[in-house]
Amino acid sequence: MAKKRGVWFGVFTKPWPKKSLRELGKFISGLGFSGIEFPVRPGYPVPPEKVESLPKAAKVLAEFGVQIDSVAGPIDERTIAACGKAGVPMIRTCCGGGPGGYMAGEKRTQREFDALIPILDRHGVAIGVQNHFGGGIGNAMGLLHLIEKYDPKHICAVWDAGHSGLVGQDVENEIDIVWSHLRMVNLKSAYWYRKNGPEALVSEWTNRWTSGRHGQADWPKVAEVLKRRKWSGPVCLTAEYSEETEVDRLITEDIAFAKSLFAKKK
Repeated sequence: MAKKRGVWFGVFTKPWPKKSLRELGKFISGLGFSGIEFPVRPGYPVPPEKVESLPKAAKVLAEFGVQIDSVAGPIDERTIAACGKAGVPMIRTCCGGGPGGYMAGEKRTQREFDALIPILDRHGVAIGVQNHFGGGIGNAMGLLHLIEKYDPKHICAVWDAGHSGLVGQDVENEIDIVWSHLRMVNLKSAYWYRKNGPEALVSEWTNRWTSGRHGQADWPKVAEVLKRRKWSGPVCLTAEYSEETEVDRLITEDIAFAKSLFAKKK
């Protein structure tokens, strides 16, 4: 499939593990997506032990006008080689924390990346590191601190608006910080809410993943900044919703909303 230019929309196909490749291609294309993030995980059409079948899977999906923009799976030589043969440019991952604290975890991750650079270079594949609230890399500055020493053709940034929204980061600043290494933008959204009432001694909070219109991630601002900067690359809607039975309805609404935000003004 020819390399795309401008903005195109993909979706993480994690919610649909039981669909065959042909069913998946037809379904995703029908929703209005031309790209996907493809799970190489147990229970999916291409599990880790059969990762060599990824090029065949890519060909089936291409029949429906769908390309694999990234893989969510193991970062090892087998997977990297399979991605290279399939024309998949990136394996997405999240990093941070672990034994010894955050900074020790960062150094450990960089040593792992250093060892993988020759393999990534040989197969033309990158590792895309995503920000994630909680114990991982919660913001763009942490992401840049981890990856800035690497060529983005090897180690790049996947900036996630949903996780950035949960930690209260400014969209303009976040995108500016990782711009040099940015290869994919994730669109999802969530909000914090209090689990207990005012009679409790200490408040307890949790989050709920919702549609793009109703969470703390500022999708209109994301689109405005990316358009102004003339972003070219995939925008992946991750189809993550706390109301799992409503995924098909919500992703249909969200792709329409996202496309409206990125549409050129007449």
